[in-house]
Amino acid sequence: MGSVNPARGRRAAVVAALMLAAFTFNTTENLPVGLLSLMADDLRVSLTAVGALVTGYGLAVAVGSLPLAHVTRSVPRRYLMSGLLAVLAVASWLCALTAVSYGLLLAARVATALAQALFWAVMGPVAVGLFPPERRGRIIGLLSVGGSLATVAGVPAGTWLGGHSGWRTPFAVLGALAVVSLVTVAVLLPTSRPQEGHAAYGAAPDRRRFAVVLTTTALSVTGAFTGFTYVVAFLDEVGGFGRDAVSGVLLAFGAAALVGVTVAGPLLDRYPRATLNVPVAGQAVALVGLCAGGTGQVATVVLIMLLGASVAPVFMATQSQVLRVAPGRTETALAANSAAFNVGVAAGALLGGALLPLTGVRGTFLAGGLLTAVALVVSSCPRQDASPATVDVPEPGVR
Repeated sequence: MGSVNPARGRRAAVVAALMLAAFTFNTTENLPVGLLSLMADDLRVSLTAVGALVTGYGLAVAVGSLPLAHVTRSVPRRYLMSGLLAVLAVASWLCALTAVSYGLLLAARVATALAQALFWAVMGPVAVGLFPPERRGRIIGLLSVGGSLATVAGVPAGTWLGGHSGWRTPFAVLGALAVVSLVTVAVLLPTSRPQEGHAAYGAAPDRRRFAVVLTTTALSVTGAFTGFTYVVAFLDEVGGFGRDAVSGVLLAFGAAALVGVTVAGPLLDRYPRATLNVPVAGQAVALVGLCAGGTGQVATVVLIMLLGASVAPVFMATQSQVLRVAPGRTETALAANSAAFNVGVAAGALLGGALLPLTGVRGTFLAGGLLTAVALVVSSCPRQDASPATVDVPEPGVR
C-alpha cells in the first residue's frame, strides 16, 4: 500500500491497537456471563433474559457478518475501523449508564455485535496489508493473542471489578479501552482504497479449498460447543470438582488457549495445513477423552487444557487459510468464516442441549468429539493438484 507503507513503529502501533480492540470486543461479548446474577438482580429480570444478551450477541454477529462486509466493501478502512471502534466505545458507555433499561442494554449489545461482526471481517486484511505478504500468518497470530487474552484476563478481571464496583464499571472501562484503539487507528492507519494492496484478495485463490475451510470451521466449532457449553455441569457431575475448583479449571482452559495461539501463530505461514489439522485432531482427542476418562480429576484438567490449546488455534488457522484461498475479496471471505463460526456456536449449544437429557453430559462431549473427527477428515482432504506428500510444504521465501 504506498501511502500504505508506514514506518515500522507506526505499523506496530496499529497492530497493537487492533489487538487491544480484539481484546475489548471479545471481553464485551462474554462479560455478562461473569456478571449474570448481578445484572439480573439490578435490572430486575431473569437470568435467562441476561443470558439472552450473550446469545443474541452471537446471533447478531452470525447474521450481520456477510451483509455488512458487502455493504461497506468500498469504504476506506481508516474511516470504517474508526467508526466501528466509536460504536464499541459509545455502546459500552451506554451499558454503564446508571439509568439504563434492559431494552436499551439489549440495543447497545446488538449494535456492538454488528460492529464486531464487521470488525473481525476487516481487521485481518487491514493488519496484514501493512506488512509483506509472507508475514500474513504471523500478524493473524498476534491479533488472535489479543482476542484470546479476553478469556484469560478480560472476563475474569471484569467479573472481579463488577463484583467490587458494580456491574456497570467494567463496561465503562471497556469503553475507555475502545477509545485508546480508536485514537490510534484514526491517527496512524493510512487512508487507502479497500481494494488496494495484497491483503484485499487471496494469495492463492481456491474456491474448493475455501469451501473446505468453511466446512471445517462450522463442524469443529459445532463439535467444540456441543460439549463445552455444558462444561460446568460436566466438571460438577462427572469430575466431582467443587464450585471454587471449577473457576480454576476454566482459568487453566483459558491459559492453555493463549499458549496455543502464541505457539501456533508464528507457524501459520510455514505450515498452513498442519497448523489447522493438528489442533482439530487435539480437539477431537480432548473431547472424546473427557467422555471416557472425565472421572479422574488430574486427567480432566489435562484434557481441558488440551481442549483450550486446540480450540483457539483452530479459528486462527482457518482465518489465516481464508486469507490465502479467498476466491474474491478477503473481507467477504473472512465474514463468511466468522458467520460459520457463530453458527457453529449456536448449533453446538442446541445439539448439546438436545442430547443432554438423552445421553447425559458425557454424551455431549462424545458427540462433540465425533463431529470434530469429521471436521478433521474434511480438512485433511488433499488438494486436487497435489500429492499427499506435497500438501503442506512451506511457501517460497518464508523463513
